[in-house]
Amino acid sequence: MNSVFVLDTDKTPLMPCRPSRARRLLRDGRAAVFRMQPFTVILKYRVVPTPQPVEFKVDPGSKTTGMALVGHFSVQGRVVLWAANLMHRGQSVRDRLERRRLLRRGRRGRKTRYRAPRFLNRTRPQGWLAPSLRSRVENVSTWFNRLLDRAPISACHIETVRFDLQKIQNPEISGVEYQQGELQGYEVREYVLEKWGRKCAYCHKTNIPLEIEHLVPRSRGGSHRVSNLTLACTPCNQKKNSKTAAEFGYPHLQTKANQPLKDAAAVNATRYAIGRAIQSIGLPTSFWSGGRTKKNRLSQGYAKDHWIDAACVGESGEQVTLAEGDRPLQIKATGRGTRQVVRTDKYGFPRGKAGRCKRVKGFQTGDRVRLIQPKGKYEGAHTGILAGIRANGVFDIKAKAGKISANWKNFKLIQRGEGYDYGLSAV
Repeated sequence: MNSVFVLDTDKTPLMPCRPSRARRLLRDGRAAVFRMQPFTVILKYRVVPTPQPVEFKVDPGSKTTGMALVGHFSVQGRVVLWAANLMHRGQSVRDRLERRRLLRRGRRGRKTRYRAPRFLNRTRPQGWLAPSLRSRVENVSTWFNRLLDRAPISACHIETVRFDLQKIQNPEISGVEYQQGELQGYEVREYVLEKWGRKCAYCHKTNIPLEIEHLVPRSRGGSHRVSNLTLACTPCNQKKNSKTAAEFGYPHLQTKANQPLKDAAAVNATRYAIGRAIQSIGLPTSFWSGGRTKKNRLSQGYAKDHWIDAACVGESGEQVTLAEGDRPLQIKATGRGTRQVVRTDKYGFPRGKAGRCKRVKGFQTGDRVRLIQPKGKYEGAHTGILAGIRANGVFDIKAKAGKISANWKNFKLIQRGEGYDYGLSAV
């Protein structure tokens, strides 16, 4: 279970505490709830802060980024205080931009007046990133700034080099010395695992021991390049023996092996932007490779998860204690609504009218609310996100039971919408 963030009466961040201690503070009236997600309490009295070192660690990913706060104590050593998996919406941003582009193109095609094409003289600023990539950077930067206001962070550790694609594609680019040392093979193996979905390329079995296998065997002139590597279980590897993948009945695997890894490209495009955004705060910041992260995790016997990878980043990740039953916070980026004023039908023509009010009865789409339904099919209490509001006072809530419509008088505001949805991972 994550620790609870604690603020002084003047909102100075203190060391996070256990949930049991936070409950006692709330029960005795010595603290009040400051924020629900991430859960934060604010004390009603002043204390002299004596914080221990707290490290912010992040493992950037294409779809999900792991974050962890690790405290360094004199007796317990390094302990994970808080962790979360941040799920990005990069693909959603890309799809929406594509729909907008098609809509505008269709609108231009329906107009009869000729308009000359605009001269392409626009230049992109230095460090420009596509909106789908920039959203990943801004998500991590936003949460780093939020955690700065909740905990006394003293240092940052970032995994910026997930895959060195140039050296992986051509290991001989700097000689065999690059492949030697403690981290030998970790970078290549992690890349192959990601590319082939951590399953056997031949029988598609998962959760079994996998081996690095050559599509064209070394005995037949195959190389160690990553475009010639795949994953195979032991029975399939032995059955294939010295055959090529095509001779073994899988000619399509070579085509897939030559395709670039989309997620790795997204991480490589944003890794340094995330590092610069965090480093700009001024805290001591260090950068590490994914090979070292995996080595730390495997040496401690921890399972594969984004937040666990974040806790194991860097030199300080060699010895990290995870409490039994830890459940990281699941944070999903949802955005803040839409800029599209009028919806259109499948032909691109306007459908309906533009929304005339943004907030009704003090509520807004995206707010986290609690619904007390007095009767009917969904009788009881429901917590979720407002999916839609209407001027007549009938709101839609997206809860575990599904989409529920109810009168605004039955809703209670928990937290204003901020572009993120929250939940806890399964045990």
